[in-house]
Amino acid sequence: MKRSGWSGASEYGRYLAGYNANMDVSFCVVNLNAKNHLNDCLISIPGSLDTTSYEIIITDNNSNDGSVEYIREHYPNVSVITNSRNEGYTKAINQALKCSKGDYKVILNPDSILMPNSISQILQFLRSDDSIGIVGPKVIDDSGVFQRSCRRGIARPAAVFSYFLGLSKLFPSDKKYTGYHLNHLNTDDINEVSGVSGSCMVIRNNVIDDIGYFDEQYFAYQEDSDYCLTAKNNGWKIYYYPESIVKHIGGQGGSHSVRSRAIFEWHRSYVRYFYKHFANDYPNIFNIFYLIIMIAKLIFTQITYVIKK
Repeated sequence: MKRSGWSGASEYGRYLAGYNANMDVSFCVVNLNAKNHLNDCLISIPGSLDTTSYEIIITDNNSNDGSVEYIREHYPNVSVITNSRNEGYTKAINQALKCSKGDYKVILNPDSILMPNSISQILQFLRSDDSIGIVGPKVIDDSGVFQRSCRRGIARPAAVFSYFLGLSKLFPSDKKYTGYHLNHLNTDDINEVSGVSGSCMVIRNNVIDDIGYFDEQYFAYQEDSDYCLTAKNNGWKIYYYPESIVKHIGGQGGSHSVRSRAIFEWHRSYVRYFYKHFANDYPNIFNIFYLIIMIAKLIFTQITYVIKK
């Protein structure tokens, strides 16, 4: 692992007074072949804040699209951690977090664009209640459509199967079927939830001091749900805060640049999440059934991908 760049409060000319050990906010980004989206992401950061000091740390997972060279040329004040291979999302985000100094950590995808004052609004909300540990904004796609994964309930089997089978779409007002993406809730209402999306989430540093970093047993996917649930189980509140809006293009770079591996890791993450948090609540026969279902779904999805490819 190599690290380069200057770590301090940086706003491309406005906060270049020098190193600041007392950082307000650390933006932590994992990049893999998302060069085409980095500029839109990075250029949106200054406008998402008011006068808060901040730093940007990007971990690059051995991109082959010139991402690192682009960052160093156009954003020399951004700190870059370069990996010699794809270490996976979770290990890479932990690398950035462990180097960061902010009182608040913003986990951000490189294909996300922060709307004006979006992070300032979340910080104000976080500071209003010391028991709030993690906050996620309202996330929309490139067309302005709400991304349901930005707020989540607890992904127990009933909620997961309702999601997989499309029951949550068929019965969006029935809590019995909407436990995963909480479809029954108004998208414009502030709600305490059980999880928010890693496309953009803000974590109070005290949470990390309390529960540690992301579980690196997840290569990618579900690490955000896992972390939020761990925080919740340790007494921290998780909130969906729609007054802050972030645009997330989705499906660009990252694990999607190695699609077959992404399909495998997506399914493996659900198995990991279930066995870590819920397996002890169910009989062994159900645990085996759950594993078989996930393996079957993995095989079906891989075959479908190969055929379409």
